[in-house]
Amino acid sequence: MKEVELIQGRVFIFGDNIDTDQIYPGRYLELTEPEEVALHAMEGADPDFPSKVQPGDIIVGGKNFGCGSSREHAVITLLASGVRAVVAKSFARIFYRNAINRGLPAVEIPDLESNSVSPISQGSIATLDLKNGTFSLSNGKVYKFIPFPDNIMAIIKAGGIMPFYKAKATSQTPEKT
Repeated sequence: MKEVELIQGRVFIFGDNIDTDQIYPGRYLELTEPEEVALHAMEGADPDFPSKVQPGDIIVGGKNFGCGSSREHAVITLLASGVRAVVAKSFARIFYRNAINRGLPAVEIPDLESNSVSPISQGSIATLDLKNGTFSLSNGKVYKFIPFPDNIMAIIKAGGIMPFYKAKATSQTPEKT
């Protein structure tokens, strides 16, 4: 199980309606190696993102983050680039589900401010507390959200739905005598 209840990282801010083509352009779908995939993370929204992102960073989005096609590659590329969580005003449902299924926390905070008058600064440090439902900024601003239910948190801690079910199957396998 991964320790993911407390995530601290630099913030990268993106606006409303960031679609899966902006997160990971379709022309790269044939790439399979995580190192290659990571080179194209957020390319459609910020071509320099892959050179700036570091393991543990957090993406902050506006409304409808992850809209567009249902490609799972969008989540895979964020994970490959080192992103530990995505916080947004709202998510496209299929992106949200893909994120959880891959073990990437996708936290919805409807009153999040991610525009030019936002208290969130690009590159500032933020702490996401999944257990207690807080997103704390280095300037003291704290946003509250409803924590994930236990079943969703278990999937995230396992690193995704496949590792979750593999571990569950292994732990429930009767011993042979």
